[in-house]
Amino acid sequence: MARHPRSYIPGLTLHVVQRGNNKADVFRDASDYRFFLKLLRHESAGRDVAIHAYALMTNHFHLMATPADKTALSLMMQSLGRTYVPVFNLKHQRTGGLWEGRFRSFAIETESYWLKCMRYIELNPVRAGMVSRSDAYRWSSARAHVTGRDDEVLTPHPLYMKLGATPIARQQAWRAICGEVVPDSELVAMREATRRGQVVMQNREGV
Repeated sequence: MARHPRSYIPGLTLHVVQRGNNKADVFRDASDYRFFLKLLRHESAGRDVAIHAYALMTNHFHLMATPADKTALSLMMQSLGRTYVPVFNLKHQRTGGLWEGRFRSFAIETESYWLKCMRYIELNPVRAGMVSRSDAYRWSSARAHVTGRDDEVLTPHPLYMKLGATPIARQQAWRAICGEVVPDSELVAMREATRRGQVVMQNREGV
C-alpha cells in the first residue's frame, strides 16, 4: 500500500534526517555524493522546498528545509529516494531497501534554535573526526556559509542573512558561531529530537 505524504506547516523550517538501513553506507564515493546533490537541487526546486543547510555523511544525511506547502517536503523526499536508490543499487551491485524506514524530521520554532540546528548539522563531520574544520568537508553547506563558495542547492534563510550586512560579515559571524563551545546538553537534546522526530523549542533567554 502506498504511503500518504506527511503534512507540514508551510514556511516552517524542519531538520530532516535519513539514515541507511542497519547503519549501512548510503554514499560510497564522490560520484554518489555529487549525484545526490544534483537530485536534491532538482527536486527541491521542483517541489518548492528551500534547502538552507545540509551535511551528507557516509551512512546518513541531514537537511534543513522549508517547504512552501504542507506536502512538498514528503513529495521531495519520495522523489529523491525513487531516483537515487535504484541508481545506487545498480552501481554498487546491491538489492533491497537503502533507507532505515521513512525520514525523520522536527520543526524548528525559535530563532535561537534555528541557528543552533544549522551549526549542529554543519559541524557533524567535525564531531565525527572526518575533518578539523567544517569548511574542509566537501559534502556539506559549510563551505558556502563559512567561505562564500557558490552552492546551487542552497536558498539563504532570512535568519542567516541577518548575521551581517555583507557576505563577508555573514561569513565572519558564522565562523564565530561555529567556533563556540557547544554544550553537551544541547547535543544530547538535538540527537534525541532527531531520533524521535520531535519539535524542538527553546526560549530566546536560553541562547
